[in-house]
Amino acid sequence: MDMSPNSDTRPRPVVAIDPLTPINQVMVMLAEGLAGRGSALNFTDHTIESVPADVSVIVQTTGSSGAPKYVGLSRSALITSARLSLEYLDASPGDLWSLLLPLHHIAGINVLVRSLELGTTPIDLRESKSYTDVDFTAVVPTQIFSALNGDQELLTHLQSAKKVLVGGAALTDELYQSAVSAGISIARTYGMSETSGGCVYEGKPLGETQVRISEDGFIEIAGPTIASGYIQDPASWSESFYEGWFRTSDLGQIDSSGTLSILGRGDDLYISGGEKVSLAAVTKKLEERYSQNNWFALALDDLKWGQRLAIAVAGKNPPTQEEIGSLLGDTLGSAAKPKQYLTFETFPLIGIGKIDRLAVRKRAEEEFNG
Repeated sequence: MDMSPNSDTRPRPVVAIDPLTPINQVMVMLAEGLAGRGSALNFTDHTIESVPADVSVIVQTTGSSGAPKYVGLSRSALITSARLSLEYLDASPGDLWSLLLPLHHIAGINVLVRSLELGTTPIDLRESKSYTDVDFTAVVPTQIFSALNGDQELLTHLQSAKKVLVGGAALTDELYQSAVSAGISIARTYGMSETSGGCVYEGKPLGETQVRISEDGFIEIAGPTIASGYIQDPASWSESFYEGWFRTSDLGQIDSSGTLSILGRGDDLYISGGEKVSLAAVTKKLEERYSQNNWFALALDDLKWGQRLAIAVAGKNPPTQEEIGSLLGDTLGSAAKPKQYLTFETFPLIGIGKIDRLAVRKRAEEEFNG
């Protein structure tokens, strides 16, 4: 696909993409948009009439904390992202992808762009339970969990692929090992809408992507797949992007071999009674001991303690609050004992498999104050 720059500097008109639009039609519109012809494509439910000339696609961040943002992505960023991914996968023209993720998220859009680069149309399986073999696909951890816990058709589909990209949320070590043991060839990816999706595969930056850790421990990313900015919100973009580097909200570390490890969110630490506790460490302990359940730890304002730890669990037959309190107290200290315990059949979700933090927080506050 031609990546020559568009010399037109006039604002570009925008067309909204209905999620129910047939995939063949979306592919035609996307090809036109990435070639610099026609309108930019808006994959959000927010009304946007025009964008800067270099923007081809608009996608919404998940907004798991705070208001949503609308990310403008250039054709250069999207095509570079697709080509780097395909190079990593050793993909060839004619190779086939399946689409298992929604188009209002960058991971779903990326499947389309990669397919355009390969000269194919992805098999749209978003609402299907009848799968076919493909060369590649992309999923989130919740779909891996489903495949390993009863969805045999999905499991067979994932096993058929040469490689399955997994991103969007943390994939636990246990779930990863279970998937590999089941015959799924996984590549763990890290990225976000602002980096045109995954730009780090198995801890290694792709192509000219650069990754560094700031003095306060945050992951920062630079390279050719960085977004053009936040549509209608340049001030927020200026807070996150400076001197060519995008500052993520994730904490990380890079080892001597240059491999990036994600340590958790930057808002991960909470202070209770003067003691600091890592929410990521709490979650990890619970996942290790009670892997049959899904876990989420959150901190809420508390008059007595400053902050209190609430633990939310989803799934069947969860342990008692006393049991998890004993585990966390013995391993992480008394401040890690939860002061509130919430049980769910399944967690409310936003985005592609991410827990709706605001919904869980709202329920915790209502129950505590009720």
